[in-house]
Formats: sequence, C-alpha cells, structure tokens
Amino acid sequence: MRFMVVVKANAGSEAGVMPDAELIEQMDKYNSELIAAGVMLDGAGLRPSSQGVRVNFDGLEPTVIDGPFAETKELIAGYWIWNCKDLADAIAWLKKAPFKEGELELRPFFEPEDFAGVASEEIIEKEKGWRDAQARGASIASTPAAH
Repeated sequence: MRFMVVVKANAGSEAGVMPDAELIEQMDKYNSELIAAGVMLDGAGLRPSSQGVRVNFDGLEPTVIDGPFAETKELIAGYWIWNCKDLADAIAWLKKAPFKEGELELRPFFEPEDFAGVASEEIIEKEKGWRDAQARGASIASTPAAH
C-alpha cells in the first residue's frame, strides 16, 4: 500500500527556518533506512507558503491567491510517499521518525483498483500503467549513473 506522510508546518517552517545540523543528520539516516527497506518512494521539504499560491476554482474563472497563508495548522512543511505492507507497517516506520515535536499525518492513497465499478477497466489499466512508468522512472533516477 502506498501512503503519504504529511509533515505539518509550524511557525519556524513558515518563517523559512532550516532544521539544525543534528536533525539533518538524523533525517539522512532515517531516510537511508527507509530507502534501503524499499519503503520510501519520494519525499521533500516544502518552502514556506509565502513562496506559494493557491488556486481557487469556486468562481467562473480560477483565482490565484498569493501566500503567505495565515492558518499554519492547515499548511504542510514536507512529505514522504511510502510503500508499506499495511497501515500498521507504516505506523511502525513513522514512529521511528527523528522528530522531537510537531505532528505528522499518515494517509493511504487510493489505488487504481479502488475505482472498480466507477471507472472503466480501460481507465484503471491506464492508471496502473502510469504508476508502473513512474516507479520505473524513480528507480532509474535514483541510480548513481543518473546523477
């Protein structure tokens, strides 16, 4: 199962404060363990919302709203995308994260098979193909020769 781990923003991340060197080293070790176990598919930190925008589709035309956004509790500072056996496995990995404070959110992805009976078999198979192509691209990009 694929999961997204959402790292919630806080006042520091929204101010653009970088983590200290100790946390960077701990995160490097943790991410290396995730990769070696075949769990981590992707992950990154996000710049503050002051450098982003929101696009609202409620009117006749999409409206662009420039950041920063006031409600820090609604913002994310980073993410991981993991592939785990099940929710219990993902929770076990998340409990090993080297954070001392804050909150992380763990959410499973919908998989193409979840849309059976709603989407056509052709669309489901196309989605599976896209996911397979993405996985192949990610494994190629992570090889030393690709850098």
